[in-house]
Amino acid sequence: MPGAAPGDTYLRGDLIVRAALEAGADAVHPGYGFLSENAEFAQAVLDAGLVWVGPSPAAIAAMGSKTAAKRLMAEAGVPALGALTDPTEADLPLLVKAAAGGGGRGMRVVRTLGELPGELAAARAEASKAFGSDEVFCERYLPAGRHVEVQLMADAHGTVWAVGDRDCSLQRRHQKVIEEAPAPGLPDGVRAALHEAAVTAARAIGYVGAGTAEFLLAGDGRFFFLEMNTRLQVEHPVTEAVTGLDLVALQLAVAEGEMLPVEAPATTGCAIEARLYAEDPAKDWQPATGTLHHIELTVPHQEFTGRGLRLDSGVEPGSEITPHYDAMLAKVIAWAPTRPAAARRLADALARSRLHGPATNRELLVRSLRHPAFLAERLHTGFLTEHAADLTTDHAAGLTTDHAAGLTTDHAAGLTTDHAAGLTTDLTAPGGQGAARAALAAALADAAARRTPLPSGWRNLPSQSQVKRYRADDGSELEIRYRLTRDGLQADGHPETTLIEAAPGHVTLGEGTIRRTYRVARYGDRVYVDTPDGATALTAVPRFPDPTAQTDPGALLAPMPGTVIRTAAAVGDTVTAGQPLLFLEAMKMEHRVTAPADGTLVELRATPGQQVELGTLLAVVQPIPA
Repeated sequence: MPGAAPGDTYLRGDLIVRAALEAGADAVHPGYGFLSENAEFAQAVLDAGLVWVGPSPAAIAAMGSKTAAKRLMAEAGVPALGALTDPTEADLPLLVKAAAGGGGRGMRVVRTLGELPGELAAARAEASKAFGSDEVFCERYLPAGRHVEVQLMADAHGTVWAVGDRDCSLQRRHQKVIEEAPAPGLPDGVRAALHEAAVTAARAIGYVGAGTAEFLLAGDGRFFFLEMNTRLQVEHPVTEAVTGLDLVALQLAVAEGEMLPVEAPATTGCAIEARLYAEDPAKDWQPATGTLHHIELTVPHQEFTGRGLRLDSGVEPGSEITPHYDAMLAKVIAWAPTRPAAARRLADALARSRLHGPATNRELLVRSLRHPAFLAERLHTGFLTEHAADLTTDHAAGLTTDHAAGLTTDHAAGLTTDHAAGLTTDLTAPGGQGAARAALAAALADAAARRTPLPSGWRNLPSQSQVKRYRADDGSELEIRYRLTRDGLQADGHPETTLIEAAPGHVTLGEGTIRRTYRVARYGDRVYVDTPDGATALTAVPRFPDPTAQTDPGALLAPMPGTVIRTAAAVGDTVTAGQPLLFLEAMKMEHRVTAPADGTLVELRATPGQQVELGTLLAVVQPIPA
């Protein structure tokens, strides 16, 4: 396929139909990308004489516009938040949404009416680019609401299943991060009403195939229809885990005309899915690109082990993570008989994984799964924002004793020393003593890689300390000073640490009776140090920094490769710290580039439509003299 952008590649429905015909295929399964909810593409598949594995084009079209879908659901008796045509102060806060699509595109939270015109314009521009329609609407925003959805499966003979429910409340930028089945803590009456409303929604449009009815659940138990996804969801594995179903196989069977049994299977246990993204949560979810040098998760690829862990991933060591597509690298799913056990299993698998390359949200996922509020089922769509300090601050090291105070005996049951390692400030905790030990291990591994036989004439005299410097990803610098003597390792700041073994790829350190092995990998100046309890990424700092690498403090460099969408200021404007100057699009998301300080915009080198690389000079702000 030509080009690299989504519109030039996987959104080219004509090329997909041609490929299916040339391959001699008799059906097209659209996956769960944008084309899976494109009624025109579904019709094109049917017109080509192929079987469409999904609902009818008419059903897709009926749910394709959120505003039309809300009206249709209201007529069918399904509770829905109505679109606001003329919002007032009493309606605040508001959520601006794209009518023709989802996935967080074209969505804006508005807290004052003064913000509304600008956010409407921004949402229209993003929606038009993403979905080919600039129609947007406003509805009331419930900041403490839960995102709960019901999995549907329907055949062509009138049977409609509500295949359990899911909670997808942990979101960033209105996109899901952690999902689980069943939705925890729902009263039986609320759960039954949700399932009934979802089935009613499907019957109202003559739905056939797999789909999802999504609802916003208020704290008082009331719920409101949000949208119906006429496709398989990214999070469908959690439903498969608790039901034992293969939803894709069922889609194919229904497309062939098979009948479903009268009753959907019951659910057993709990399953939780974490989306592993190439992004930095501590930097406003800034996407990350580059070479994925190594990915190693303690999960067999795409299968359950004893119904415990599953990995769905489309990347491998050596994959290039580009700005053109979604930032998701993999989905990791855990099943267990109880919710606390599933959370522990998933957190442990993520913590023990090895990821070398672009920054990821792995630490945020682990900390979320171990957070007292998550374990206590205090879930809502603002969870990641509310607990950002615990989840993204490096010195938080997961959960300290104070943060963990809310863990009850029931929630903590079964935690072994290994599993609980992330609940306290650990040796590998970034930004603290753990990062210093990781840097020490990196220095010793580097020394082992460069080790040569002792030269003739060597004398056993006191030696100068070896000095290595590293920069942690939080910007802090670590200086390691150590000597290897007859009495063993002598490292500044680590008087009790002993060296047990050092090799280029691993170092074992001791502290009292505790031994810990650090696995060390280096790619250029990037160093990754892994232990079973966590990971630390470091950048080796050259002994003599390149003076040409210094930049003007007012210079704004592109934080990622991407496309300039629009500018929001002009040369000569007086700007304030944090004011948006321009917007970049990367990995299907919009990102603001803001003024670093109060001052004057003296240069603006970015123009709409321009492709920029990481580090490209975009603008210069001359700060106001102190």
